[in-house]
Amino acid sequence: MLAAQRHEYLLEKLRTERKVVAKEVAAELRLSEDSIRRDLRELAAAGKCQRVYGGALPISAAIADYETRTELNVVGKQSVARAAAALIEPGQTVILDGGTTTLELVRELDRELALTVVTHSPTIAVALLGHPNIEVFMLGGRLFKHSAVTCGAAAVEAAAQVNADLFFVGVTGVHPETGFTTDDADEAAMKRTLARHSADTYVLADADKIGTASRFVVLRAPEIAGLITDAPRSSPTLGLLAEGGLSITYASTRQD
Repeated sequence: MLAAQRHEYLLEKLRTERKVVAKEVAAELRLSEDSIRRDLRELAAAGKCQRVYGGALPISAAIADYETRTELNVVGKQSVARAAAALIEPGQTVILDGGTTTLELVRELDRELALTVVTHSPTIAVALLGHPNIEVFMLGGRLFKHSAVTCGAAAVEAAAQVNADLFFVGVTGVHPETGFTTDDADEAAMKRTLARHSADTYVLADADKIGTASRFVVLRAPEIAGLITDAPRSSPTLGLLAEGGLSITYASTRQD
């Protein structure tokens, strides 16, 4: 089997089974594990999969640029946002992560809601200008343009001074083995810091992110209060997470 044929075989396996185990594929194709690992390295270098111990997982569509992500699964993000907004109570202090799903969350907030919002996203802060009763605190630092958020040492230091009731965090990958992941180390560190300074952390993840993985772990399932997603209840990934004790809110569309 030529290398190009093996690559297509591996990609098809990722599409249908949502994972590749190098040892199993090597046995199926009667090749060495080293050959399969080399193929996976080449696919990962081309941005077509995320290598993990023993094999690979699908790469998340959410690592695309910000403008592209605003057009991905908009209806799903809106349903996740509505479910998240329902958890917020007047008078709370809420940390909002950056990203396209949390921006939809802002759009779901009642205009008269009285709240304190802490965010490291200029986009989120600007979106809250039309909410007269929401006090906004911006955390400064280096701007990470992919997600339109600040991160780095200055942002982490500022976040350490916050105590919040809720933190709504976005990720690019959700998987029972790799946890909740993102593709930038500094952004992952910032999200972890914000989670440590919130009583409850909820991961917002539309269906496109379920069963995928990125390079850097943000949090593991035991570290969060729950996951909010529009993915179907039949999802094997969500089934494994639920079996492990994770609370999952299955958001629905308005059509439901």
